[in-house]
Amino acid sequence: MQKAIKKLSLKRINVMILIIALGFLAVIVNLLIIQIIKGNYYKEKALRNQLSDTVVEAQRGTIYDSNMNVLVQSATVWKIFVDPVSIKSEDEKRSADVVDELSTNLAKILELKKEDIQKACKRESRYEVIKENVEYDMKQKLLDYTTKNKYTSCVGIETSTKRFYSSSSFASTVLGFVGSDGQGIEGIEAYYDDTLTGTAGRIVTAKNAQSGSMPNNYESVIDATDGSSLVLTIDDVLQYSLEKNLEQAKENADAKYTYGVVMDVNTGAILAMSNKPDFDSDEPWKIKDKETGKKVKAITDKKERAQAESDALIAQWRNRTISDTYEPGSVFKIVTAAAALEEGVVKPDDTYYDSGSIEVEDRTYHCQLRTGHGLETFSQGLQNSCNPWFISVGQKLGVHSFYKYFEAFGFTEKTNVDLPGEAIPSAGVTYHKEDEMGRVELASESFGQSFQVSPIQMITAVCAAANGGKLMQPYIVKEVLDAQGNVTSTTQPKIKRQVISESTSQTLSLMLEEVVKYGTGKNAYVAGYRVAGKTGTSEKLGTLNDDTGKKYVTSFVAFAPANDPKVAVLIAVDEPKGGNIGGGTNAAPSVAAVIEEAMKYYNVQPQYTEEEMQKLEKVTPNVTGMNVEKAQSLISKNDLECIVIGDGKEVVGQSPAADRNIPGGGTVVIYTEKNYKAKTVKVPDFVGLSVSEVNQLAAESGLNIRFSGNNLESSNVTAYRQSSPKDSEVEQGSVITVFFLANSGVSDTVVD
Repeated sequence: MQKAIKKLSLKRINVMILIIALGFLAVIVNLLIIQIIKGNYYKEKALRNQLSDTVVEAQRGTIYDSNMNVLVQSATVWKIFVDPVSIKSEDEKRSADVVDELSTNLAKILELKKEDIQKACKRESRYEVIKENVEYDMKQKLLDYTTKNKYTSCVGIETSTKRFYSSSSFASTVLGFVGSDGQGIEGIEAYYDDTLTGTAGRIVTAKNAQSGSMPNNYESVIDATDGSSLVLTIDDVLQYSLEKNLEQAKENADAKYTYGVVMDVNTGAILAMSNKPDFDSDEPWKIKDKETGKKVKAITDKKERAQAESDALIAQWRNRTISDTYEPGSVFKIVTAAAALEEGVVKPDDTYYDSGSIEVEDRTYHCQLRTGHGLETFSQGLQNSCNPWFISVGQKLGVHSFYKYFEAFGFTEKTNVDLPGEAIPSAGVTYHKEDEMGRVELASESFGQSFQVSPIQMITAVCAAANGGKLMQPYIVKEVLDAQGNVTSTTQPKIKRQVISESTSQTLSLMLEEVVKYGTGKNAYVAGYRVAGKTGTSEKLGTLNDDTGKKYVTSFVAFAPANDPKVAVLIAVDEPKGGNIGGGTNAAPSVAAVIEEAMKYYNVQPQYTEEEMQKLEKVTPNVTGMNVEKAQSLISKNDLECIVIGDGKEVVGQSPAADRNIPGGGTVVIYTEKNYKAKTVKVPDFVGLSVSEVNQLAAESGLNIRFSGNNLESSNVTAYRQSSPKDSEVEQGSVITVFFLANSGVSDTVVD
């Protein structure tokens, strides 16, 4: 019996030993799993609990215009988050009270919904962002509240950055924008993303057992490195002028789009670039064009509406000056003329009889003047934009020579401008390869049809024709600056190749100046300045217009001064509506306005003719306080008319005020009775009237007219716009600007 008990005890001991051994084995296996197999996992978990790792965002580089005006910059903002684990406590009621109090007050301070904050506070995490891009005043209010109520452990504030654009849509299609992650999406922001983006820093801080921060000696800081800044070639003065005139051109022609480029003729630097309509860089995901926005909202099908919205956004971000291609039309005659003059197949005084059409193989081509221009020189053919003349010149050049210059002027390659999305020329798609070009294709291409170019290609080629024959590399970034503002790189103007001789360039410039003086470009004439340019109109193939059956792209390109070119301007009007369609009507006036502002901005001294001198504006003298007779005499000496209102002997007021510019021969109204009330008049409707009719109507109303337009001596110019709307009330003597257009001799459109 005793032996049996002893045996049973031994068994129990063995079982106990086995259990203990298995227990130890389990512990050892567990330790192996924790320390070796899952060692990194638990190490990282421990670090997360013991360390606070905060990312310090780097400032994205600033973008300046050429005058060092800030166009885009990053500013410090703050990110607000809550720590739900710190909010919770063993006392559930107390925890609920804290959540309710916090969400109520945070909602007021941060302008959020209380329910959203409550949800964030109840999640199982230590980091829930409730608001981003918080600016200084709001951040300070929050900090005051959390400090006063001892909530700094459960409500956190992190430094962040936000991108600010100086003027909403100003140069938006050039500048582009950034996404929510700070990465460039379009324009300069995308192309130079690596340059503008800095390197983020970090702050690593040890935590105590209660998740509070340890003293500073437990903190490690890695400083952020800010991104580099860019200085553009864009000039804000010229950019504003271009944008203003593109808007006006779009409105005048009721066009779908307008787009344009201003370029330094001699360097290839882009001085201005814009598209209308465009978008707001601060709100790029919002459709800016109201009509487009209404159409998208009206779509009832959700999927279809989402697609329409996406298409509209992509369209408004598109930089059409580099991404779109079009048939240049008669603007391309500049290239054909340059090639023909350089090859010696024609001289400016050579003559050709234009009967109104020309046949090439089985194809008949018409002149824009169906009856023909008769006998005309090559210079006159360019002035008249005569297609048969240029077809005959193209045939003389031959396919090989024509293609040689087509290639030399850059139409078979990208310009490689430093902007994203440049259209890529494709042989057999956007242009004919040399071995696929016959006499018919040559005929069409010689006057700018049957191939496509981008606006940036076209203006670069025109600059080469104007600057002595040098094809320049276009560029938009002038300098790169480091975070301290030091220049780290500068873009040097680059000559890609010499395409024509300097003498050919000079000859062509004089011919193009005559296009503006006497030909289809007369609406680009600017008093006092020598402007050279060319009209262009091309049909958009495969499209129909409900009114005319066709859609067009009209354009005008010009450079000035013609004898010493400084700037070139190209403006294109996409799908203009109305009866008078052509580059000479739709685009030339806007180009003229930009050219005039550019010449004044660069202090190019005007050289006026005698007729122009007589129309120069005068400065109104200050006659207030003078006796009436003396005031009348002084006004008369300044070649101005005078209207006296009242029976007093002394001038107590005048309109226009002293030192204002008014046209020569204009009128100054003087008031001679105290407590006078300025006389107002209704502005007449000047639109559609001739120069003499506008003058007569203005004189009857006691208004001064500032004439804007070209060849105002001609009888075929009429007013098409006025600065003050008809029937508006203005003070007598006010200056109203009336804009004029030539109505005949400016067409380059072939009507079939």
